[in-house]
Amino acid sequence: MSPPKYQVVIQENDFDVGAEYAQACSNARRAGAVVFFVGLVRDLYDVDSSDEVIDYLELEHYPGMTESLCNEIIEQADQRFPFDYARVIHRVGKIYASEQIVMVAVASRHRDNAFQASQFIMDYLKTRATFWKKEVGARGDNWLGRKDKDLNASKRWETSPTSQKSK
Repeated sequence: MSPPKYQVVIQENDFDVGAEYAQACSNARRAGAVVFFVGLVRDLYDVDSSDEVIDYLELEHYPGMTESLCNEIIEQADQRFPFDYARVIHRVGKIYASEQIVMVAVASRHRDNAFQASQFIMDYLKTRATFWKKEVGARGDNWLGRKDKDLNASKRWETSPTSQKSK
């Protein structure tokens, strides 16, 4: 029995990037490229203008809906940039500064597809997936909304999927 092409995991525990890489290679034996993105919790409220630090992020999600939306995002990426395997892990709960928060892994026969699919998935995770983030630290508690830079990043994918597909 072959492994599923897409996997979405929402969990509180950290993940092992080395083990995830081995799993991606095992699940996509014909791939010529494996691209990983791992996001970390920053310790600053505003990277550009403040030196006040956060202690942790607290993430909540809507179980069932979050996984469904993440799967839709991955399916859209596959339609645009065909790949052999993709896995998304997103942590929820209390996550401290400098800890891993998200991983996107894409294995493809072509490196361009792997890179573009992983960027597409990450851009849409930031703007469409149902995660709510609260910063806790020197300023107290602060719920975060969507950021303009993330919305702008996702707009680049609004062109026709067929015009972006790699051969």
